[in-house]
Amino acid sequence: MNILVLDDEKEIADLIELYMKNEDYQVFKFYDSQSAIDCINTQKLDFAILDVMIKGVNGFEMCKYIREKGLNFPIIMLTAKIADKDKIEGLSVRCR
Repeated sequence: MNILVLDDEKEIADLIELYMKNEDYQVFKFYDSQSAIDCINTQKLDFAILDVMIKGVNGFEMCKYIREKGLNFPIIMLTAKIADKDKIEGLSVRCR
């Protein structure tokens, strides 16, 4: 299984990569959104873990991009946002 990990916090991305590799997943890890977009366009992916607050194309926009390409793999959004309005925005984004 090929997993895309996008997080600009190196420690978080590295930790996710470590756990995923321990479960024998192939991990494509990126700290910037443009590199992740390049990966989406060139690799067969089965799953994505996206940072919501990354610079450039944020996690919500990346999710939309993935869906607009017709890719239907599961996506987990990582965020430190806890306000109710942020939760509502996250659940309302058209990532389906």
